[in-house]
Amino acid sequence: MRQKLSFLALILRCARLRCPVCGRASIGQKPFRIRHHCPACNALFQREEGFFVGALSINVVTTELVVLIGYMFCQLVLGLRDEWLWPITFAVALLFPIAFYHHSWSLWLSLDHLLETLPQHVER
Repeated sequence: MRQKLSFLALILRCARLRCPVCGRASIGQKPFRIRHHCPACNALFQREEGFFVGALSINVVTTELVVLIGYMFCQLVLGLRDEWLWPITFAVALLFPIAFYHHSWSLWLSLDHLLETLPQHVER
């Protein structure tokens, strides 16, 4: 039987890109590749076809928020003009989702684990 995990512990595992169930193994196998399951506790990271849509949605929404906040900050606080503002905004919109890829997966897996507990991988 699994023990209850504190919300803070789950957030720390998420930020460190660790398994939301055990916290011992990384969720990433290599750049832009998420493990199928945790090698330490067998928690299944990639389930049915389309499971990745949640992580993709988190990445898109977070990117939009970062671009909007960055644009507003540069416009209102720094007072940058459009000839500087558009290239900066475009660069952030292009690079942020790439840098946030593993974190969006980690957040998605942590939310899924929090709501319904990740299933175990069964060898066939």
